[in-house]
Amino acid sequence: MVKKGRIAVFFVLVLLFGALIGVTGTDTAKNIKLGLDLQGGFEILYEVKPAKEGDKIDREALVSTVNALNNRVNVLGVNEPNIQIEGEDRVRVQLAGVEDQQKVREILSTQAKLTFRDVNDNVLLDGSQLAQNGANQAFDEYGKPAVSLTVTNPEDLKNATQKVLDLAPNNLMVIWLDFEEGVDSFETERNNPNPKYLSAATVRQVFNSKSVSIEGNFTVDEAKELASLLNAGALPVDLEEIYSTSVGAKFGEQALNKTIIAGAIGIALVLLFMLVFYRFPGVIATITLSIFVYLNILVFDWMNAVLTLPGIAALILGVGMAVDANIITYERIKEEIRSGKSILSAYRSGSKNSFLTIFDANITTLLAAGVLFVFGTSAVKGFATMLIVSILLSFITAVYGSRLLLGLWVNSKFLNKKPSWFGVKQSQIRNLADADEEGNYPTKFDRFDFAKHKRKFFLASGIMIIVGIAVLAIFRLNLGIDFVAGTRIEVLAEEAITQEEFAEELSKLNLEAKEIIISGDNKEIGVARFADELSKEQVNEVKAHFHDIYGADPNVSTVSPTVGKELARNAFIASLIAMAGIIIYVAFRFEWLMGLAAIVALFHDAFFMIVIFSVTRLEVDVTFIAAILTIIGYSINDTIVTFDRIRELYKKKKRIKTYEDLASIVNAGLRQTLGRSVNTAITVIFTSVALLLLGGQAITNFSFALTIGLVAGMYSSIFIAAQLWLVWKAKQLAKKRTVKTEAEPEV
Repeated sequence: MVKKGRIAVFFVLVLLFGALIGVTGTDTAKNIKLGLDLQGGFEILYEVKPAKEGDKIDREALVSTVNALNNRVNVLGVNEPNIQIEGEDRVRVQLAGVEDQQKVREILSTQAKLTFRDVNDNVLLDGSQLAQNGANQAFDEYGKPAVSLTVTNPEDLKNATQKVLDLAPNNLMVIWLDFEEGVDSFETERNNPNPKYLSAATVRQVFNSKSVSIEGNFTVDEAKELASLLNAGALPVDLEEIYSTSVGAKFGEQALNKTIIAGAIGIALVLLFMLVFYRFPGVIATITLSIFVYLNILVFDWMNAVLTLPGIAALILGVGMAVDANIITYERIKEEIRSGKSILSAYRSGSKNSFLTIFDANITTLLAAGVLFVFGTSAVKGFATMLIVSILLSFITAVYGSRLLLGLWVNSKFLNKKPSWFGVKQSQIRNLADADEEGNYPTKFDRFDFAKHKRKFFLASGIMIIVGIAVLAIFRLNLGIDFVAGTRIEVLAEEAITQEEFAEELSKLNLEAKEIIISGDNKEIGVARFADELSKEQVNEVKAHFHDIYGADPNVSTVSPTVGKELARNAFIASLIAMAGIIIYVAFRFEWLMGLAAIVALFHDAFFMIVIFSVTRLEVDVTFIAAILTIIGYSINDTIVTFDRIRELYKKKKRIKTYEDLASIVNAGLRQTLGRSVNTAITVIFTSVALLLLGGQAITNFSFALTIGLVAGMYSSIFIAAQLWLVWKAKQLAKKRTVKTEAEPEV
């Protein structure tokens, strides 16, 4: 008898979640902070240096610097700035949604060291003697904008004006902002139509008050800005830009729109695949995946995290991860149904036997994501954050959520004797007599003898590796400025542009690019690379020039040699740590031979990604490293599922004495998991290809690397990792038999 109450509970839960998503989903999505790559803005990494000889850069100095920068940003009205200390002598500033980037950039780096000097450049007063919030916009006696300053001690102002009067007829008080010793002087600037000092006022009497006025050729806005800057406080240190990137608002808007559309198409294809291939469980997967996407957005909002373009890619790829867990469970349930078990028994057995496999697969991917978070910077860290959230939520929704919803239907007994609802035909259900002595049933892949052809697989991979080494030796990698330092300029035109046109415009700025590439759907994007760093002034000129021509701010990134070397070193260390962690985990959960085979397969996948990038001359940047570490997680996913089944069959085998015994286990394990391996690869490839073909230009290389890596990962899991374990395990057993034989006493 069907228990309709359970089905009613199912619909109530679905309606409740649907209503929750419908009511709060849009507002939650709007609350998420967008990164500078999605709404424009800039990011600068400053190296903090002592302002005076003998000063030290300690934690206190860095905190004071961050506070001063925060004060300035708050004065400018920038929404939700992100200013953080990095390492022992660096501060990273990220400001999204900034319209006048040049102005904000100048104000950030301005020392704001106010000094009052005489005509001989001797200091009479400095900014430290100003009262708190003692600078205000005012007007002089003629009604012109000025800045009124209030000092803490009137005696200071009295003594300063007395010293100026003593220099009559040169009784001028010269007010400077960021006076450079040995560079600036009143004598060199006094005849300049636009002198560097703020004002040079004649002092005719000793001031006994606390206030003095700076009078110059100010507009009201300039006077307000100077007053705010002085109130924000002088920087206690010198700041040197060692890395910067700026994104035009038009680039960000285009990237956001394209990536969302690509993601929607990729997710729709995944859901359609699940519905067609898995029938009713596919419906359950569609529901839980919708909840999964909503929960990701909700958690990201709760975390007050910044969503970046790679972060959206991580969310879309997270759908592939969530589907992976569903596929593992549903394939196991289908397998149990085909073996002749009832729907309820198959559901319980399939859910139980797939849990550890899903757990192991998620842990290894989580490990790779954690390494990315620790060693990544900026957008890569955002990608890692979203990937970690996605992995955790996919485990909750795909394992517990799907089982709860599917369990309500199974336990209601409505699905009894309905194997077709799970995609299993009645003719596919086997009898117990069909099983071999270990309880294994024939599969549709039994015609494939993977173990027999292992040498062919090794030979094919060996040849490709040799060719790959030759390719790398000849072409090398097209390293981006992230690793070799320099400058990258990316412009967005309304119509198609040519290399010649782009080069000509750069020449007007006295710039000669090392490399120029034209890309985009309509050849409207131009990218120029330079071996040297452009100065802040040159960057401002570039942005103004191309804004006038194309009506949109270009993207400009500069990386110093120091940062480039660090990024390269961190990328190498991150890859090694991720692989070491995975081999330790796999060795602990399975055995060390499986861990070693898994790592060889991972090196195999990463190597072919590198070779493909060398041949295609695509630029290798930090997102490429993110792609490699992501593929490490996905590839080990497939390998773990295969090894989990091989381990299960190994334990069930009553006697294992010969190579043939091991080969039969490997063949059976691969045949039983091949469908799952292909299906999970296909669903993730749906999302990566959608991002590649339709996503933003900024993640094209990342999406391409993921697609290549997914294919290579599926190949290595089936044809490399399991075969290596077979060879090494056979040698291990042979060695044990030899030792045992030699140890036997003579009769």
